[in-house]
Amino acid sequence: MPTTFSRRRFLGTAAATGAAALAAPSIVSAAQPLKVGTYGGFFEDSFKQFIFPEFTKATGIEVNSVAVPTGETWLVQIKNAARAKTAPADVSLMAGIPRSNGADQKVFKSLDDSKIPNLSNMPDTFKDRYEDGSLYGVGAVSWYITLCTNSDEIPDAPDSWAALWDEQYKDQIGLLGLASNSHMLEVTAATFFGGTDILDTKEGIQQVFDKLSELVPNVRLWYKDEGAFQQALQDGEIPMGQYYHDVAGLAAAEGFPVVSTFPKEGAIVDSGYWIVPEHAKPMDEIHEFINFIAAPETQALLSRNVGTSPVIDPALTDLTAEELAAVSSPKAPIIPRYDIYKDHGNWISDTWSQMIAG
Repeated sequence: MPTTFSRRRFLGTAAATGAAALAAPSIVSAAQPLKVGTYGGFFEDSFKQFIFPEFTKATGIEVNSVAVPTGETWLVQIKNAARAKTAPADVSLMAGIPRSNGADQKVFKSLDDSKIPNLSNMPDTFKDRYEDGSLYGVGAVSWYITLCTNSDEIPDAPDSWAALWDEQYKDQIGLLGLASNSHMLEVTAATFFGGTDILDTKEGIQQVFDKLSELVPNVRLWYKDEGAFQQALQDGEIPMGQYYHDVAGLAAAEGFPVVSTFPKEGAIVDSGYWIVPEHAKPMDEIHEFINFIAAPETQALLSRNVGTSPVIDPALTDLTAEELAAVSSPKAPIIPRYDIYKDHGNWISDTWSQMIAG
Protein backbone atom coordinates (compact mmCIF):
# COMPACT_ATOMS: atom_id res chain seq x y z
CA MET A 1 0.00 0.00 0.00
CA PRO A 2 1.79 3.17 -1.15
CA THR A 3 0.63 5.41 1.68
CA THR A 4 1.82 3.24 4.56
CA PHE A 5 5.27 2.63 5.94
CA SER A 6 6.82 0.06 8.23
CA ARG A 7 8.29 1.41 11.47
CA ARG A 8 11.42 -0.44 10.39
CA ARG A 9 11.74 1.78 7.32
CA PHE A 10 13.36 5.17 7.17
CA LEU A 11 13.17 6.62 3.67
CA GLY A 12 16.56 7.41 2.21
CA THR A 13 15.84 11.12 1.95
CA ALA A 14 19.13 11.88 3.66
CA ALA A 15 22.34 10.77 2.04
CA ALA A 16 24.27 8.01 3.75
CA THR A 17 26.78 10.49 5.08
CA GLY A 18 29.50 9.94 7.61
CA ALA A 19 30.74 6.74 6.01
CA ALA A 20 34.04 8.23 4.99
CA ALA A 21 34.81 8.98 8.62
CA LEU A 22 34.42 5.38 9.72
CA ALA A 23 37.38 3.41 10.94
CA ALA A 24 39.97 2.10 8.52
CA PRO A 25 40.17 -1.68 8.06
CA SER A 26 41.46 -3.48 11.15
CA ILE A 27 40.70 -7.04 10.01
CA VAL A 28 42.41 -8.57 7.02
CA SER A 29 40.32 -9.35 3.98
CA ALA A 30 40.74 -13.08 4.61
CA ALA A 31 38.43 -12.79 7.61
CA GLN A 32 35.42 -15.07 7.76
CA PRO A 33 32.11 -13.73 6.44
CA LEU A 34 29.79 -12.75 9.26
CA LYS A 35 26.16 -13.86 9.54
CA VAL A 36 24.27 -10.93 11.05
CA GLY A 37 20.65 -11.26 12.16
CA THR A 38 18.38 -8.20 11.97
CA TYR A 39 14.60 -7.79 11.95
CA GLY A 40 13.20 -8.55 8.52
CA GLY A 41 11.47 -6.34 5.98
CA PHE A 42 12.46 -2.72 5.49
CA PHE A 43 14.63 -2.82 8.62
CA GLU A 44 16.85 -5.55 7.18
CA ASP A 45 16.75 -3.89 3.76
CA SER A 46 18.05 -0.65 5.27
CA PHE A 47 20.90 -2.46 7.04
CA LYS A 48 21.81 -4.20 3.79
CA GLN A 49 21.76 -0.95 1.84
CA PHE A 50 23.31 1.52 4.27
CA ILE A 51 25.16 -0.28 7.09
CA PHE A 52 26.65 -3.59 5.99
CA PRO A 53 28.48 -2.18 2.93
CA GLU A 54 30.12 0.48 5.10
CA PHE A 55 31.19 -2.17 7.61
CA THR A 56 32.73 -4.24 4.82
CA LYS A 57 34.45 -1.16 3.42
CA ALA A 58 35.87 -0.30 6.84
CA THR A 59 36.96 -3.79 7.89
CA GLY A 60 37.14 -6.07 4.86
CA ILE A 61 34.58 -8.40 6.48
CA GLU A 62 31.72 -9.55 4.28
CA VAL A 63 28.24 -9.79 5.80
CA ASN A 64 25.58 -12.39 5.10
CA SER A 65 22.26 -10.98 6.28
CA VAL A 66 19.79 -13.15 8.20
CA ALA A 67 16.19 -12.00 8.76
CA VAL A 68 15.09 -12.79 12.32
CA PRO A 69 11.72 -12.55 14.11
CA THR A 70 11.28 -10.07 16.95
CA GLY A 71 9.90 -12.34 19.67
CA GLU A 72 10.51 -15.63 21.46
CA THR A 73 10.58 -17.56 18.17
CA TRP A 74 14.15 -16.48 17.48
CA LEU A 75 15.30 -17.53 20.96
CA VAL A 76 13.75 -20.96 20.41
CA GLN A 77 15.63 -21.27 17.11
CA ILE A 78 18.90 -20.31 18.81
CA LYS A 79 18.30 -22.88 21.56
CA ASN A 80 17.45 -25.61 19.05
CA ALA A 81 20.58 -24.85 17.06
CA ALA A 82 22.65 -24.96 20.26
CA ARG A 83 21.64 -28.58 20.80
CA ALA A 84 23.33 -29.33 17.49
CA LYS A 85 26.28 -27.14 18.53
CA THR A 86 25.58 -24.66 15.74
CA ALA A 87 24.47 -21.02 15.58
CA PRO A 88 21.77 -19.70 13.20
CA ALA A 89 23.59 -16.35 13.13
CA ASP A 90 26.95 -15.17 14.43
CA VAL A 91 25.57 -11.98 15.97
CA SER A 92 21.94 -10.95 16.14
CA LEU A 93 19.54 -8.29 17.32
CA MET A 94 17.26 -9.31 20.17
CA ALA A 95 14.87 -7.21 22.26
CA GLY A 96 13.81 -7.32 25.90
CA ILE A 97 11.95 -10.39 27.07
CA PRO A 98 13.54 -13.06 24.86
CA ARG A 99 16.98 -11.57 25.54
CA SER A 100 16.39 -11.76 29.28
CA ASN A 101 15.14 -15.34 29.01
CA GLY A 102 18.12 -16.32 26.89
CA ALA A 103 20.50 -14.87 29.43
CA ASP A 104 18.81 -16.85 32.21
CA GLN A 105 19.40 -19.99 30.17
CA LYS A 106 23.01 -19.01 29.37
CA VAL A 107 22.62 -19.48 25.61
CA PHE A 108 24.62 -16.34 24.74
CA LYS A 109 28.39 -16.08 24.60
CA SER A 110 30.22 -13.62 26.80
CA LEU A 111 32.02 -10.81 24.98
CA ASP A 112 35.40 -9.21 25.63
CA ASP A 113 34.95 -5.56 26.63
CA SER A 114 38.51 -4.75 25.63
CA LYS A 115 37.75 -5.67 22.01
CA ILE A 116 34.85 -3.20 21.86
CA PRO A 117 36.46 0.18 22.64
CA ASN A 118 33.36 2.03 21.46
CA LEU A 119 31.50 0.63 24.49
CA SER A 120 32.75 3.77 26.21
CA ASN A 121 30.30 5.72 24.03
CA MET A 122 27.19 4.21 25.63
CA PRO A 123 25.67 4.19 29.12
CA ASP A 124 25.66 1.06 31.26
CA THR A 125 21.94 0.61 30.59
CA PHE A 126 22.91 -0.61 27.11
CA LYS A 127 25.38 -3.19 28.46
CA ASP A 128 23.79 -6.45 29.60
CA ARG A 129 25.94 -8.51 31.94
CA TYR A 130 25.78 -11.90 33.60
CA GLU A 131 26.02 -12.10 37.38
CA ASP A 132 29.78 -12.59 37.12
CA GLY A 133 30.04 -9.25 35.31
CA SER A 134 30.75 -10.67 31.87
CA LEU A 135 29.13 -8.85 28.96
CA TYR A 136 26.54 -10.71 26.85
CA GLY A 137 24.40 -7.94 25.27
CA VAL A 138 25.32 -4.59 23.70
CA GLY A 139 22.85 -1.89 22.68
CA ALA A 140 22.40 -1.56 18.93
CA VAL A 141 19.36 0.63 18.20
CA SER A 142 16.41 2.22 20.00
CA TRP A 143 12.97 3.39 18.86
CA TYR A 144 10.13 5.37 20.45
CA ILE A 145 6.39 4.77 20.74
CA THR A 146 4.52 8.06 21.13
CA LEU A 147 1.01 9.51 21.30
CA CYS A 148 -0.03 10.12 17.69
CA THR A 149 -2.98 12.14 16.43
CA ASN A 150 -4.64 13.16 13.18
CA SER A 151 -4.41 16.96 13.18
CA ASP A 152 -7.47 17.37 10.96
CA GLU A 153 -9.60 15.58 13.55
CA ILE A 154 -7.74 16.73 16.69
CA PRO A 155 -6.19 20.15 15.92
CA ASP A 156 -4.63 20.53 19.39
CA ALA A 157 -2.64 17.39 20.11
CA PRO A 158 -2.86 16.31 23.76
CA ASP A 159 0.42 16.38 25.68
CA SER A 160 -0.40 13.57 28.13
CA TRP A 161 -1.12 9.87 27.87
CA ALA A 162 -4.11 10.65 30.12
CA ALA A 163 -5.98 11.79 26.98
CA LEU A 164 -6.47 8.12 26.12
CA TRP A 165 -8.88 7.90 29.07
CA ASP A 166 -10.88 11.02 28.09
CA GLU A 167 -14.53 10.12 27.46
CA GLN A 168 -14.67 12.45 24.45
CA TYR A 169 -12.56 9.89 22.57
CA LYS A 170 -14.93 6.96 23.06
CA ASP A 171 -14.44 4.37 20.29
CA GLN A 172 -11.77 6.52 18.63
CA ILE A 173 -8.41 5.15 19.80
CA GLY A 174 -5.96 2.59 18.44
CA LEU A 175 -3.49 0.75 20.73
CA LEU A 176 -1.01 -2.02 20.17
CA GLY A 177 -2.65 -5.36 20.80
CA LEU A 178 -0.42 -7.06 23.36
CA ALA A 179 0.56 -6.15 26.91
CA SER A 180 4.18 -6.90 26.09
CA ASN A 181 4.46 -4.71 22.99
CA SER A 182 2.08 -1.86 23.86
CA HIS A 183 3.63 -1.39 27.32
CA MET A 184 0.34 0.20 28.36
CA LEU A 185 0.84 -1.13 31.89
CA GLU A 186 3.96 0.99 32.11
CA VAL A 187 2.19 3.96 30.50
CA THR A 188 -0.68 3.71 32.98
CA ALA A 189 1.70 3.42 35.92
CA ALA A 190 3.73 6.43 34.78
CA THR A 191 0.60 8.51 34.12
CA PHE A 192 -1.47 7.76 37.22
CA PHE A 193 0.81 6.14 39.81
CA GLY A 194 3.93 8.30 39.68
CA GLY A 195 6.11 5.77 37.90
CA THR A 196 6.48 2.06 37.27
CA ASP A 197 7.50 1.02 40.81
CA ILE A 198 3.89 -0.01 41.47
CA LEU A 199 4.48 -2.85 38.99
CA ASP A 200 6.95 -4.45 41.41
CA THR A 201 4.18 -6.62 42.88
CA LYS A 202 1.32 -8.62 41.43
CA GLU A 203 -1.09 -6.63 43.60
CA GLY A 204 0.28 -3.41 42.15
CA ILE A 205 -0.03 -4.73 38.60
CA GLN A 206 -3.67 -5.55 39.33
CA GLN A 207 -4.25 -1.97 40.52
CA VAL A 208 -2.77 -0.71 37.25
CA PHE A 209 -4.92 -3.13 35.26
CA ASP A 210 -7.99 -1.76 37.07
CA LYS A 211 -7.10 1.76 35.93
CA LEU A 212 -6.14 0.64 32.44
CA SER A 213 -9.47 -1.14 31.98
CA GLU A 214 -11.23 2.23 32.28
CA LEU A 215 -10.03 3.23 28.81
CA VAL A 216 -11.31 0.09 27.05
CA PRO A 217 -14.55 1.80 25.86
CA ASN A 218 -12.40 4.38 24.07
CA VAL A 219 -10.47 1.79 22.05
CA ARG A 220 -11.74 0.98 18.59
CA LEU A 221 -8.72 -1.08 17.53
CA TRP A 222 -6.20 -3.22 19.43
CA TYR A 223 -3.87 -3.59 16.50
CA LYS A 224 -1.28 -6.10 15.41
CA ASP A 225 -1.14 -4.86 11.81
CA GLU A 226 0.84 -1.63 12.03
CA GLY A 227 0.03 -0.64 8.45
CA ALA A 228 -3.71 -0.96 9.00
CA PHE A 229 -3.56 1.34 12.02
CA GLN A 230 -1.40 3.88 10.21
CA GLN A 231 -3.84 3.99 7.31
CA ALA A 232 -6.73 4.55 9.75
CA LEU A 233 -4.76 7.28 11.54
CA GLN A 234 -3.88 9.06 8.30
CA ASP A 235 -7.47 8.89 7.09
CA GLY A 236 -8.85 10.14 10.42
CA GLU A 237 -10.91 6.98 10.87
CA ILE A 238 -9.02 6.44 14.14
CA PRO A 239 -7.84 9.93 15.08
CA MET A 240 -5.58 9.04 18.01
CA GLY A 241 -3.45 6.20 19.34
CA GLN A 242 0.03 5.00 20.14
CA TYR A 243 2.43 4.54 17.25
CA TYR A 244 6.09 4.63 16.25
CA HIS A 245 7.57 8.12 16.24
CA ASP A 246 9.84 7.63 13.24
CA VAL A 247 7.10 6.32 10.98
CA ALA A 248 4.65 9.01 12.11
CA GLY A 249 7.29 11.56 11.15
CA LEU A 250 7.60 9.98 7.72
CA ALA A 251 3.85 10.15 7.23
CA ALA A 252 3.88 13.83 8.19
CA ALA A 253 6.75 14.46 5.77
CA GLU A 254 4.64 12.88 3.03
CA GLY A 255 1.89 15.40 3.72
CA PHE A 256 -0.44 13.36 5.91
CA PRO A 257 -2.06 15.14 8.90
CA VAL A 258 -0.22 13.01 11.45
CA VAL A 259 1.36 14.47 14.59
CA SER A 260 3.65 12.55 16.95
CA THR A 261 3.78 13.91 20.49
CA PHE A 262 6.19 12.94 23.26
CA PRO A 263 3.82 13.05 26.26
CA LYS A 264 4.88 14.85 29.42
CA GLU A 265 5.09 11.48 31.19
CA GLY A 266 7.57 10.33 28.55
CA ALA A 267 7.33 8.24 25.41
CA ILE A 268 8.02 4.52 25.50
CA VAL A 269 11.54 3.63 24.39
CA ASP A 270 12.41 0.11 23.32
CA SER A 271 15.72 -1.22 22.12
CA GLY A 272 17.41 -4.04 20.28
CA TYR A 273 20.72 -5.43 21.56
CA TRP A 274 23.41 -7.51 19.89
CA ILE A 275 23.70 -11.01 21.30
CA VAL A 276 25.99 -13.86 20.23
CA PRO A 277 24.67 -17.46 20.23
CA GLU A 278 26.89 -19.76 22.26
CA HIS A 279 28.26 -21.73 19.30
CA ALA A 280 29.11 -18.75 17.08
CA LYS A 281 32.78 -18.98 16.06
CA PRO A 282 34.20 -15.89 14.30
CA MET A 283 34.64 -13.94 17.54
CA ASP A 284 37.18 -11.42 16.23
CA GLU A 285 34.79 -10.47 13.44
CA ILE A 286 31.84 -10.35 15.86
CA HIS A 287 33.66 -7.96 18.19
CA GLU A 288 34.67 -5.83 15.20
CA PHE A 289 31.04 -5.61 14.04
CA ILE A 290 29.63 -4.66 17.45
CA ASN A 291 32.36 -2.06 17.85
CA PHE A 292 31.54 -0.64 14.41
CA ILE A 293 27.84 -0.26 15.23
CA ALA A 294 28.67 1.54 18.48
CA ALA A 295 30.77 4.14 16.64
CA PRO A 296 29.26 7.66 16.57
CA GLU A 297 29.43 7.76 12.76
CA THR A 298 27.49 4.50 12.47
CA GLN A 299 24.88 5.53 15.01
CA ALA A 300 24.32 8.71 12.96
CA LEU A 301 24.11 6.63 9.81
CA LEU A 302 21.47 4.43 11.46
CA SER A 303 19.41 7.44 12.57
CA ARG A 304 19.46 8.95 9.10
CA ASN A 305 18.75 5.82 7.14
CA VAL A 306 17.09 3.25 9.42
CA GLY A 307 15.17 5.70 11.62
CA THR A 308 16.51 4.46 14.94
CA SER A 309 17.56 6.51 17.96
CA PRO A 310 21.22 6.50 19.07
CA VAL A 311 22.19 4.22 21.94
CA ILE A 312 25.18 6.47 22.62
CA ASP A 313 25.37 10.08 23.75
CA PRO A 314 23.94 11.98 20.74
CA ALA A 315 26.47 14.75 21.36
CA LEU A 316 29.15 12.36 20.09
CA THR A 317 27.44 12.21 16.69
CA ASP A 318 27.13 14.85 13.98
CA LEU A 319 23.35 14.61 13.95
CA THR A 320 21.65 17.98 13.69
CA ALA A 321 18.94 18.97 16.17
CA GLU A 322 16.37 18.39 13.45
CA GLU A 323 17.73 14.93 12.64
CA LEU A 324 17.79 13.97 16.31
CA ALA A 325 14.24 15.21 16.85
CA ALA A 326 13.13 12.95 14.00
CA VAL A 327 14.12 9.87 15.99
CA SER A 328 14.20 10.79 19.71
CA SER A 329 13.36 13.22 22.51
CA PRO A 330 15.27 14.83 25.39
CA LYS A 331 12.40 13.97 27.76
CA ALA A 332 13.01 11.06 30.10
CA PRO A 333 11.36 8.01 28.50
CA ILE A 334 9.16 5.28 29.93
CA ILE A 335 11.36 2.19 30.15
CA PRO A 336 9.61 -1.17 29.54
CA ARG A 337 9.48 -3.39 32.63
CA TYR A 338 10.61 -6.59 30.95
CA ASP A 339 10.89 -8.26 34.35
CA ILE A 340 7.15 -8.30 34.98
CA TYR A 341 6.45 -10.14 31.73
CA LYS A 342 9.01 -12.74 32.71
CA ASP A 343 7.79 -13.13 36.30
CA HIS A 344 4.04 -12.92 35.63
CA GLY A 345 3.84 -13.44 31.86
CA ASN A 346 0.98 -15.93 31.64
CA TRP A 347 -1.13 -14.12 34.22
CA ILE A 348 -0.56 -10.72 32.56
CA SER A 349 -1.42 -12.16 29.13
CA ASP A 350 -4.62 -13.77 30.41
CA THR A 351 -5.69 -10.66 32.32
CA TRP A 352 -4.97 -8.50 29.29
CA SER A 353 -7.04 -10.74 27.00
CA GLN A 354 -9.97 -10.67 29.42
CA MET A 355 -9.70 -6.88 29.70
CA ILE A 356 -9.77 -6.11 25.97
CA ALA A 357 -12.53 -8.64 25.44
CA GLY A 358 -14.66 -6.55 27.77
